[in-house]
Amino acid sequence: MHTLWQGKAPIYEALLKYKSMRVVPFDVPGHKQGRGNLQLTEFLGEKCLSVDVNSMKPLDNLVHPISVIKEAEELAADAFGAEHAFFMVNGTTAAVQAMIMSVCKYGDKIIMPRNVHRSAINALIVSGAIPVYVNPGVNKQLGIPLGMSILEVQKAINQNPDAKAIFINNPTYYGICSDLRTITELAHRHNMYVLVDEAHGTHFYFGANMPVSAMAAGADMSAVSMHKTGGSLTQSSFLLKNNRLSTGHVRQTINLTQTTSGSYLLLSSLDISRSNLAMDGKNIFEKVSSLANYAREEVNKIGGFYAFSTELINGDSVFAFDHTKLSIHTRDIGLAGIEVYDILRDDYGIQIELGDIGNILAIISVGDRALALERLVSALSEIKRRYMKDKTGMLDHEYINPEVVMMPQKAFYSDQHAIPIADSKGYISGEFVMSYPPGIPILAPGERITEEIIDYITYAKDKGCFLTGTEDMEIENIRVVEEP
Repeated sequence: MHTLWQGKAPIYEALLKYKSMRVVPFDVPGHKQGRGNLQLTEFLGEKCLSVDVNSMKPLDNLVHPISVIKEAEELAADAFGAEHAFFMVNGTTAAVQAMIMSVCKYGDKIIMPRNVHRSAINALIVSGAIPVYVNPGVNKQLGIPLGMSILEVQKAINQNPDAKAIFINNPTYYGICSDLRTITELAHRHNMYVLVDEAHGTHFYFGANMPVSAMAAGADMSAVSMHKTGGSLTQSSFLLKNNRLSTGHVRQTINLTQTTSGSYLLLSSLDISRSNLAMDGKNIFEKVSSLANYAREEVNKIGGFYAFSTELINGDSVFAFDHTKLSIHTRDIGLAGIEVYDILRDDYGIQIELGDIGNILAIISVGDRALALERLVSALSEIKRRYMKDKTGMLDHEYINPEVVMMPQKAFYSDQHAIPIADSKGYISGEFVMSYPPGIPILAPGERITEEIIDYITYAKDKGCFLTGTEDMEIENIRVVEEP
């Protein structure tokens, strides 16, 4: 139950007032309300450029908010059921890094699943924290990583009682949720913080019949990508916090890496979107759920494709499932997910979120319509008819359990040299290799390169996955650690 009136949007209202004052700008940005860059103004519109402004007294300051941004933070915290909410304009990447860096310093351990976004491992490189990976396990039929089982988390805690925090995905890219409440209780009993990557979980806070949100489960911090399913502009997110951590300390940590020139376009989009969801989120996400369920039923009628959902729930490593996710297994028609992704875009003008070795993911949001989903279903049916082939020889899993032999920071900053990936078996990687999206590393700094990893990288490249992470833009060579 919200205690503040959520129809208010202080940052947005302050910008409207600023506009009405017809201020003559002798500050940055240099385009001066769009007059100095007419091509950009024509492209984005005068309304947009006129409020692309700098911090000033009437508009507050993101680094040290005392007025309209402070009020907007209080409204966001109330809407999400958090003790405090921080506006993030460097994306959820910055929020994830701020969470980890707020509780972990050099040499501290943090328990996490290996299928985290690269932003979490980047935070380890910056902070010098040491990962203790919990193997998430794999669904053998779909080849996808699952959540964190309670038994595996308990084992990691018992073996690492000095760990400072547990990091959890809620949900994974595929929609899988761990038992967040039980893991949080376990962690707190052992005096560990609970940090949650909810990049894909905004709707958990506002929709009905959703998996539990991090704040409701009692987690200490959560990174929420409002731009993914909440309607705000790309790169805008919230970092939510409960009361076991100091607000001032977390803000100082955020300010180590977040820009001092916070975009008011991003800030106001967060403010407006939070208000919309708080006022009407239940209806919004009821519609989203209905669209996703409809699409899933229609896809499964095609045959060959498998749009999976709550039937995967097993009470542990798949404790809950985000039914708004339209995750579709493609391997049974003889096509990798990335191949279906490419065909949908190139032949049918349909852009989905991701395609990987065996699956595709379509994000369903309030902006979708039944007609668009019918077009997607029709295209998939036609793809099956035109392209279906024998699946013999296809790789059958997305997740490879890593062999961590060096802390990420040490490996990243070690002396390195480049060798062909094909010849790198047995070496320690000094950099990342990942498919983007989702940005979950196949290989991270400090991990042993195995034949299985080399085969996976080769296969992913052959199928057309967009690989990133290495200095070599062609992903032919990899920098490895020069071992003493």
